[in-house]
Amino acid sequence: MPDVLIYGDTMRSPELRHEVPVLIPDPFLYAEKDGRRVVILHSLEIPRVREDAPDLEIVALEKLGTDELFAQGLKAWEIELEVAVRGCRELGIDHAVVPPSFPLGHADHLRANGVEVTVERDLFDNRRRSKTSTEIAGIRRAQRACEAALDASRELLRKAQANGAGLEVDGEPLTCERIKRVIEDVFADHDVEGSDMIVSHGPQTAVGHNMGSGQIAPNEPIVFDLFPRDRTTGCYSDMTRTYVVGDPSDEVKEWYALVKRALETSTAGVKPGVNGRTLFELVCDQFHEAGYKTQLNKEPGEVLEDGFFHSLGHGVGLEVHELPSMGRSGQDLVPGDVITIEPGLYRSGYGGLRLEDIVLVTEDGYEVLTQYPYELEP
Repeated sequence: MPDVLIYGDTMRSPELRHEVPVLIPDPFLYAEKDGRRVVILHSLEIPRVREDAPDLEIVALEKLGTDELFAQGLKAWEIELEVAVRGCRELGIDHAVVPPSFPLGHADHLRANGVEVTVERDLFDNRRRSKTSTEIAGIRRAQRACEAALDASRELLRKAQANGAGLEVDGEPLTCERIKRVIEDVFADHDVEGSDMIVSHGPQTAVGHNMGSGQIAPNEPIVFDLFPRDRTTGCYSDMTRTYVVGDPSDEVKEWYALVKRALETSTAGVKPGVNGRTLFELVCDQFHEAGYKTQLNKEPGEVLEDGFFHSLGHGVGLEVHELPSMGRSGQDLVPGDVITIEPGLYRSGYGGLRLEDIVLVTEDGYEVLTQYPYELEP
């Protein structure tokens, strides 16, 4: 096993948060050497790490001479660079692998002082594939928040009445923005962060990542794509449902039947060793047989805006999109992977329909973590 260095903070670095499951807002150095797992920390953070991650070895900044460096009048960023060099010397590291996010300034300074660093993207992506029990618990909490937020949103949809310009509730227009405020309140009650979300309607739903805006109308698709982050663990969930207030068109009904079948059949194929592309191909074949274009049957170079134009899903954890991939490129699933399965069908200028569940890959199959109905009617 090569020596490892990671530098950052656990708010923004998923590689670091996976190794140090404590929320630390300021950057610090993490190292692995001969089985030792070491963090070099300010005294401000030592008690929490000692309590919440007792398996980590802690080296205080003062042990690496920071008092002396400050006395020399060095700038803070110069001290940070020198501490990294001294930490490597203390641990006997002269060559280490680092994630792609490792700061260039630190890499240059380490190399100039005899410590070679090499980016190993696959190593850091793959070491986060199998989720820890703590991470899975965080994903479950985030998923329960999604479901509670949809409950509250559907209450609004059920109370909605047409007013000529669109839908209203209690005399006020029912807008995407109004629903998002309700969702944010539910997320706050569940101690998750989720100000970014998709609540789109009508033609907006044909654009996969249109966040949605404006007053909702009767009889049009409304897509909810929620991906909150559990505050305690930093882990995400991801869930999509589509609703129609009023009467869905025959086209939307057809999409619903095809998408729900695709979700069910691809989920049933989840188990360790299955490649994500294999599940994607299964869904593409189903949609193609029904007359829809996909990424696998379109013409080379064709820009696809109708049909099934995205992947089947992706990994979820400390990032909302991470490995494994489940599209035209794919990885074999491993126990502990948490993935989304999110087939959809779309027609540009009209709308789209997507359903998305989150699934844990187990030792011999799968567990669907999403516990929510699929009906088009709110």
